[in-house]
Amino acid sequence: MIIECTACKKKFSVPDGAITANGRLVQCSSCGNKWTQYPIQAKKTAPKIPSIKKSVSNKNIVKKKKGPIPYSKEYMEQKWGSTIQNYAVEKGIAKKESKKINIKKNKSTITKEISKPSFGFFNFLLCLIILSIFFVGILDLTRNAVSNVFPILGPYIDYFFETLENFKIFILDFYK
Repeated sequence: MIIECTACKKKFSVPDGAITANGRLVQCSSCGNKWTQYPIQAKKTAPKIPSIKKSVSNKNIVKKKKGPIPYSKEYMEQKWGSTIQNYAVEKGIAKKESKKINIKKNKSTITKEISKPSFGFFNFLLCLIILSIFFVGILDLTRNAVSNVFPILGPYIDYFFETLENFKIFILDFYK
């Protein structure tokens, strides 16, 4: 038995016994439409008489207009009203930084806009951690020299490194 989707008109082949007289809920694998399908009554067909084929003009054919490609800029604008980048700019989350590039293609110029990515929170956090470790290492190497030049800072530097050692011991004990 051949059934047809009520929404997209796609046809499917189904075994004859799969659809009972009470009907059955089916779903189109193409568009996801669900409907109740009842058995199709067999039509009496008259013998086919060969006919003369008429030429079909392109004027009578109406092509179904397809929507934009999912998750393209046009799709996002149609679904959400603006792009995610424009939304972030409007809310003050991000700055709009873009660069225009001209591409020549077969005597026509296409202008593309490329946005510049921001630095980001996690990149900032990673850089801050690396710089902190760098300055603690420099301070450890020059601990005696700094204590000699600034004697009042000696106890504070020793206390700082003692605290770092306590954190190290705590973390190692936590994992054991």
